[in-house]
Amino acid sequence: MTSLAPRPPYTDDELKALYPAGLRLQLVQVLLRHGERTPVSARFQNAGLPAFWPYCNAVRQLKSAVLDPGAGRFSTFEWKRRLETFGPADEPVLAAGPRGELDDICEMGMLTDRGRETTFELGVRLRALYVNRLRFLPRLLTEADADALYLRATPIPRALESVQEVFTGLYPVEARAPTSHVPAIVTRAPGDETLFPNDSNCRRFAALSRAFAQRAADRWNGTDEMAYLTKLWGKWMPEESPRVAVDSRPRLSGIMDTINSTLAHGPGTRLPSEFYDPKAREIVDKIGVEEWFAGYKESREYRTLGIGGLLGDIVGRMVGSAEHGAPKGAEGVTPVRFGLSGCHDTTLAAILASLGAYENREWPPYTSHIAIEMFRKADAAASQPATLPPQGKTATPPTGSNNGNASWFGSLFSWASPSGGAKSGSQASGIGRKRSEELSPEERAKIENYYVRIRYNDEVVTVPGCKAAGKHLEGDESFCTLDAFKAVVDRFVPRNWRQECRANARAPAFPAEPEPAGY
Repeated sequence: MTSLAPRPPYTDDELKALYPAGLRLQLVQVLLRHGERTPVSARFQNAGLPAFWPYCNAVRQLKSAVLDPGAGRFSTFEWKRRLETFGPADEPVLAAGPRGELDDICEMGMLTDRGRETTFELGVRLRALYVNRLRFLPRLLTEADADALYLRATPIPRALESVQEVFTGLYPVEARAPTSHVPAIVTRAPGDETLFPNDSNCRRFAALSRAFAQRAADRWNGTDEMAYLTKLWGKWMPEESPRVAVDSRPRLSGIMDTINSTLAHGPGTRLPSEFYDPKAREIVDKIGVEEWFAGYKESREYRTLGIGGLLGDIVGRMVGSAEHGAPKGAEGVTPVRFGLSGCHDTTLAAILASLGAYENREWPPYTSHIAIEMFRKADAAASQPATLPPQGKTATPPTGSNNGNASWFGSLFSWASPSGGAKSGSQASGIGRKRSEELSPEERAKIENYYVRIRYNDEVVTVPGCKAAGKHLEGDESFCTLDAFKAVVDRFVPRNWRQECRANARAPAFPAEPEPAGY
């Protein structure tokens, strides 16, 4: 519910079962929740919780590009940031931490030093798996290799900073060739953002969200569980709103946010012990998950507007890799081999719930991540996967790999062009966004013998729509055929997200018939 406790590294036997000899890993897309942060709003100062937290050493290390017009070049301006706030009489004063600290003061919702540590450690774990043990990614990143990486983050700074930390753990400075270029991180304007459920820029989705939140309030506000929370915390609620409720001020989800943020950090920023009552935390988590994520389980429209665009992009990259990723790739196209996207708890839960894989799960902890992996069946000539090195040892690159540089990477996929002329992360025009039911037999043949597997926090996830015979790898339901996985996702990928966000303004929020997720 708060910080992720990573599981131990896979044993050799586990790794052999997870990555069977008959399949070759072709594409990995990792989506991660940012690391530990401060609360998004200052709450419970009446309970002794400081409004400003001194856990952001990064604000002493800031660097900006400044242009000297006369010289016609940029230089780096180094500076540190201090935060100003209102004083007792509305005069400006410097924000201070619990012990009077003026430096290292975090803004609301800011990635903290602890959040940077855990996201960097995630990158180290990804390197241990995909570089050292599986040898899927090269040990040394060159410019040609970087062309097949796709780095993306939402406009929220903590998501961008988390991607930077993970990438640095995956490829520290010493693992990047001197000739490698500066990695590109893709962002979008807020109105185009689909890397999280965008209720601010999708009017219909905002209406659906409010309806499901109100349903949760109607279900839970008068219950014994809510009375229990009010008994514990009511004395710290505002006088005008003394009861704890789904829609109280602060909302129940806001109280959960503050509790989780405090638990992730030091004793100087803790609430009274009543806020950490185990039964209370279990109640809050259960209600929060229902309020925020039940819509994805029950409503196809909710899935479509909330997360369908993102999953459409993810599937499109997989189909593009299958369609154009044969030894002769499409000219001028750089299909993604490894993607890394910095997002949020609402992104991860929306993905899992929309795929029917969020039953009985808790709110995603900080630094949670989903790995969506695509495999292809190894043909007879290429069915000799690299021997997995013993746990804890660094893999030796394959013969002729030149320490894992472009000659090895490019030999697997011709889109890793040494010229660097292809556009990183580009999707070739093709069948990626074409609906499954519209595919011709020839087009469907292009995605045969490909499989998709999802791991959430290093635990395998199964999509219910892939359990039927013929829709998964024989003997393992967690390996969904790409055809079946695409069919599940296609059912809630929007054809025109902006237009659908403006449609159905007066339509009922809840579906007339059940629309279960994952099929």
